[in-house]
This record gives sequence, C-alpha cells and structure tokens, in this order.
Amino acid sequence: MEQTENSTIKAVSYMMLITLVGKVLGLVREQLLAANYSVTAQAAAFMTASRIPRTFFDAVFASAISASFIPIFNEYLEKKGKQEAFRLSNTFITMIVLVTCIMTILGIVFAEPITWLFADGMSAQTAQICVHFLRILFPTVIFTGAAFSFVGILQSLEEFTIPAAMSIVSNAVIILYYLFLNDKFGIEGLTIAFLIGWAMQAVIQIPALYKKGYRYQFDFHFKKEGMKKIMLLMLPVMVSTWIQPINIVINTKFASHIHFEGYEDAAITTIEYANTLYTIIVGVFVLSIANVIFPKMARLTTNNAQKDLGETICVTLRSMLFLLIPMMLGLMVLSEPIVKLMYERGNFDSFATQKTAQALFFFSLGMLGFGIQNILSRVFYAKQDGKTPFYSGLVSIAVNIIFCMLLVKKMNVGGLALASAISSIVSAIFLFVPLQKEYQNLISKQMIVDLLKMSCSAVIMTIITILCRNGVMQLTIKGLIANIAVVAVPVVAGVVVYIAVCYILGVTESRQVAEMLKKRIVH
Repeated sequence: MEQTENSTIKAVSYMMLITLVGKVLGLVREQLLAANYSVTAQAAAFMTASRIPRTFFDAVFASAISASFIPIFNEYLEKKGKQEAFRLSNTFITMIVLVTCIMTILGIVFAEPITWLFADGMSAQTAQICVHFLRILFPTVIFTGAAFSFVGILQSLEEFTIPAAMSIVSNAVIILYYLFLNDKFGIEGLTIAFLIGWAMQAVIQIPALYKKGYRYQFDFHFKKEGMKKIMLLMLPVMVSTWIQPINIVINTKFASHIHFEGYEDAAITTIEYANTLYTIIVGVFVLSIANVIFPKMARLTTNNAQKDLGETICVTLRSMLFLLIPMMLGLMVLSEPIVKLMYERGNFDSFATQKTAQALFFFSLGMLGFGIQNILSRVFYAKQDGKTPFYSGLVSIAVNIIFCMLLVKKMNVGGLALASAISSIVSAIFLFVPLQKEYQNLISKQMIVDLLKMSCSAVIMTIITILCRNGVMQLTIKGLIANIAVVAVPVVAGVVVYIAVCYILGVTESRQVAEMLKKRIVH
C-alpha cells in the first residue's frame, strides 16, 4: 500500500512539474498578449473569439472524453483486453472528428450571431473584428477533440507525461510567434499561430500512441455496446462539465456591458486576464492530481473496490486542501503584486492592473470549491453516474447568473468574479453531500482536526506574507527587481512558515513533504 502511495505521489509530483512548465509558458503567452495589446478592442475581440470555440468544445465533448470515454475504455481494458479497447477508441474518435467538423462549419457560417450571443454589449467595431477572428479560430475544436481523445487513451495506459506536455508545445508556438513574427503580421497572424499551436497538441501525442501499439483507423460502427454506454453517460455529464466554461461565458456577457471611461471594452479583457492567471495557478495542482487519480478511480470502480475508492477520495481531498488553503489566502493577499509582475508592461497600465487584480482577488475565493468540485465530479464519472454532476452543474450555472445580476452594478468586474467563486463553492457542496453519506469517513474527527491545523497554519502564513509584502514595498528598489521581490519574498517566506507550522502541529502531508525533501537531499 505504501509503495502504491509513493508511486502515486511521484506521478503527481512529476505531472505537477510538467504542468507547471506549461502553465509558466502560458503566463509568458499572456504577458506578451498584455504587453502588445493590453485591454484594447483588438485584445477583447481576440480573447472572446478564442474563448468561443473552446466553450463549444467543452460544452459538447470535453466531458464525454474525460468523464464518459475513460471509464468505459478502462472497463474494456480490464475485461476485454487492449485490442478491443483500441477498437472502441477508433469508433469514438471517428465520432468526435465528424461532429467537430460539423461544429466548425456551423461556427464559421454563424459566426456573427454567435459573437452577439456571447458578448452582446461589445461595440460594433470590436464585434466585427471578433467575427473575423472567430472564423479563423473555430477549427481549433477539431484539433482539441482529437487531442483530448488521445489524452484519454494515454492516461488510461498510465502515460501521463506526453498529455501533460500538450500545453508546453502549444504555448511555445504562440510565444515564438510573438518573438519573431508579431511585429510583421500583428494580431491577425496571432490567430493563425493560435490555431497551429492547438493542432500541435494532437500531433505530439501520435508517437506515444504508436509506441503503445495504438493505430487509428476510421470506424463507423457507432452502435457497438461500448459506444452506447458512452452516449448514455455523455448527456448528463456534459452539463456538469459546462460549469467553468459557461460561467466564464456568462461573466464575459455581463462584462461586455461594463464600460470604463477611456477603456471601452476593458472589462472583458480584465476578466479574461484574471481568469487565465487564476486557472493557470490553481490548475497546476488541481488538474495534475485529478488527471493522475481519475484512471485509478475508474479501475477501482470497475473492480468494485469500494473501500479502496473511499480511501482514495479521502487521501486525494486531504492532499488537495493541504495545497489549496494556503494558495487561496496567498493569492488574495498578493493579487495586485502578481498581476503587476505578470502583466504591467508595454500597453498594460496601472488601471488595467487594478481591475485585473480586483477580479483575481474574488476569483481566488472560489479556489477550494474549484478544487473539490473537480475531484468529486471525477468520482461520479468513475462510478458512471452522470446525473449528480448534471444537477450540480445546473445549480451552479443558475447561482452564477443570479449573483452576476446582483453584484455587477455594485462591484463591476469584482462582482462577476465573486459570482463565479460562489458558484464553484455551491457546486462543490452539492457533490460532497451524497458522497459523504456513501463514504462516511470523508469527514472524520481526525479530518476536521487536520483541516483546522491547516487553516491555523495558513492564517499564520498569511500574516507573515502581509508583513513581508509590506516590508519589501517600503524598500527603495524600483522596476522589475522590485516587482519580483514583492511577490517572491512573501511567497518563499509563506511556504516555509506554512510547512513548518503544519509540521509542528503534526499534519501528515507536511511530514510527507519533509520526508521527500530529506530523501532528495540524502540522494
């Protein structure tokens, strides 16, 4: 059991490292966008146009791949062998390609009304630019569909490295464009680079699939048993995975009606910048854990190992909360210095920093909800139960709309971010309640005690972080070095204090971290 835990920890750690590299490149990509285009109409048009195809894909197929395909693929691996599982993959990918091609054609034809649907408050000029970009970018759904399908196969075969590296490749393509071609071709060329980057996400996985013995062939036998199971799971699962992308679309729609003097469509870009930064930071940890654990959950469910599944859920939640509690408080305290460090250069001015930081602060409040919801939804998918996440998704979307309406006038972009945070928390609670009834050890006395210890450690960490931040800000140093120091010094001090206090209080996860560091130093 200990050996299995250690291997899982190693896999998660390695995934986090690769994911971190991809996220760092993602930050560089966003920095270059902010520096070159700031909160201009062109930036608003590009961000909206790049968001729309991803939202359509997430709404229709991301859920099917992650939540419907992987459990059934694992079931085939366990019961029918690799070759039958590969045949199922061929049929599934054929369906994905066909439907995404149809979606692309429809998206190109109806680009104008789709743009109006997503951002009806945009100025007419910005909307026209958005329509043009959207027609270029809609084919990303085809490449994303293929890429996600390949991810499902590789992760089920316990190959996590290549899928995790997808974002590294796509972000690298876009960064290279900024460095060498942006001055010549501008933001229109950026849309082409964006398209190529997303295509590369699928291409880089082909050698790994070939090595695993997988050979793709068109297969139109959509009536086979496995496909029926996937389709039965797909519909309810779809709505549950809409939460994050649809909530962002809702935020964008409300943001398109917010107009700051001298910054016509700035609300759209500040929300997008803040959300991108937030998902990059939290995604390194949450998605790394979720992607490694999910295939294991699917196998445990297939083998009817309910006790082991309950223990896996409990350990996963503990580990994630150990990471996210201090991250949430730290990101709130350092929201403005982080935005200033990441974005404030070139055309991105102090006003843009202030509004983006405001949104980031309130997005951070939903971090625990975001993490818990991501893990627990995968538990239901592994159990081939799509109904509970379905209802959770509906409730979350409704909550987000209601709070956007209530908060947008009083808090502008901050209110929209807070609405999104509240919806994440509601979704997490909705998913947690039935699982706690089924696996009553999820909240044990020991768990509550440990969470209090983590929270206490995080509060002490926050005080130290604030003191360090304020202390560095008093120094006479200016420029980039000052911006780095205002973030780096509090972060390093905060991490050390948090782990140290947790260790003193006897939190298991801190002792595991200490043991891993000790082994690294010894070896």
